[in-house]
Amino acid sequence: FFERYPYFHKAIKEKYPDIQIIASSGPFAAGGEYEKGWNCARSNHADMVDEHYYMAPEWFLANHHRYDSFDENGPKVFLGEYASWGNTWYNALIEASYMTGMERNSEKVGLACYAPLLCNVNYINWKPDMIWFDNLNSVRTVSYYVQQLYGHHKGTNVLSLTMNKKPVTGAEDQNGLFASAVYDKDKSEIIVKVANTSDKVQPLSLKFEGLKKQDVLSDGRCIKLRSADLDKDNTIEQPFAIQPQETPVSIDGQVLNVELEPKTFVVYIFKKG
Repeated sequence: FFERYPYFHKAIKEKYPDIQIIASSGPFAAGGEYEKGWNCARSNHADMVDEHYYMAPEWFLANHHRYDSFDENGPKVFLGEYASWGNTWYNALIEASYMTGMERNSEKVGLACYAPLLCNVNYINWKPDMIWFDNLNSVRTVSYYVQQLYGHHKGTNVLSLTMNKKPVTGAEDQNGLFASAVYDKDKSEIIVKVANTSDKVQPLSLKFEGLKKQDVLSDGRCIKLRSADLDKDNTIEQPFAIQPQETPVSIDGQVLNVELEPKTFVVYIFKKG
């Protein structure tokens, strides 16, 4: 592969310069083959590199800084297949927290795709999956709803979001909180995503700095995913056990003060006008 790839890359780019070429780093998150794939992509100026990895939730919690050190001028990451092992609420919550790191590094992470889309409950040859079905029914996993919330509220511009002057990555002084923020210039919306992976209710004070004096934040919405049972998931028998709940939220000037329940993922959306 590595011997022949440069010839394909050169021929395709000469004939079809607008085609983006995605190289591969193999089915590993690290190691010799992974590094070999990335080195090949960099030396041939590939547009993206396809990464695949399935890991325990603890790995995702420990690797929130994974893409912080990537070169934004090099090939972008195409996270072509990933998930934590399992389809419970805990898995979905940890995936939501990990995705704040991808969103924060969106100049380096170009695309991301969750695990296989569909699986028949009567013929399981891989797990986790996004949607389960039988001959009569289908059910969206909680991980599906996490992906949906990120997809529907991805914004157009990343905003700086800090706690104690650092990105919110669950650090020791951040109490298991993970967060990212974006602005959607097409909808004039500011969107903040927060995952509370701790066992405690956390007071949040979101201060929207840098706005102009005439800017007003209005039409606040809070979309929340949570469950007191970390092992719970949506099933064929209980397809709506956990799903997003939307409520209005009001903001005092440019500061939002709320309390966030334990083991909860939330998306706050405000119109800027």
